[in-house]
Amino acid sequence: MSYLAIEDRGPIAIVRLDRAQSRNAISSFEDCAELVDCLVRLDADRAKRVIILTGADPAFCAGGDLKQMRAGTGLGGGRTALEVQDNYRRGVQRIPLAFQSLDIPVIAAVNGPAVGVGCDLAAMCDLRIASERATFAESFVKVGLVPGDGGAWFLARAIGVAAAARLALTGETIGAERARAIGLVSDVVPHDDLIPAAVALASTIAANPPAAVRRTKRLLREALALPLPAFLDLTSGMQAALHHGDDHKEAVAAILEKRAPVFTGSD
Repeated sequence: MSYLAIEDRGPIAIVRLDRAQSRNAISSFEDCAELVDCLVRLDADRAKRVIILTGADPAFCAGGDLKQMRAGTGLGGGRTALEVQDNYRRGVQRIPLAFQSLDIPVIAAVNGPAVGVGCDLAAMCDLRIASERATFAESFVKVGLVPGDGGAWFLARAIGVAAAARLALTGETIGAERARAIGLVSDVVPHDDLIPAAVALASTIAANPPAAVRRTKRLLREALALPLPAFLDLTSGMQAALHHGDDHKEAVAAILEKRAPVFTGSD
């Protein structure tokens, strides 16, 4: 059974974790591979300009499979510590590496509980909006584990070290409004308005020149890692390419001519 359902809305792709009976838990290497392959494929499709990641109600993603944990099987299984480490590398850790490689913007539309890996999936996205029913829990410590999916790296960057430490060290569950207060989500909307709100945000992004959007996303990510001289060098290289692109020329012309632009997606 496929883990994902994909809805095509022109320049926007809605990717839904689609296993409601397990609250969309990530429970197998196949689940990880399907999500990674989907993200990579959409990133390579220049007709697609924004991804929306959501879950089949009632949950966004319940994290890992506790029954598999107890049995010592699944993504965290293995007869030795080295086998467990290898299983993380070839399983769930492929997901953050895929997210970090994307140039296409990703919006998390968090429709319900986002627990453990689910909370981290949301943090891996560029933007996050939440249903009023959403809850978040960086709950690995509650089962005697750490965020083995790389979530601590993303969460600290999304909300700051102190706020991330509180969530990760307590394992507490917070509601949508608290998530907004600490910056984990930007907006909280009525449940039935979640996907329309996500599509509206995605449409606003998709209306901009695609190459500039993708490069802007990359700059925001690289700004967290590069020293300023290297970052400025990267910025000037991107800017030089965009200055010679058709979409930049079209954007300027449309503003001066007071008309709607028509972008081709070229550099």
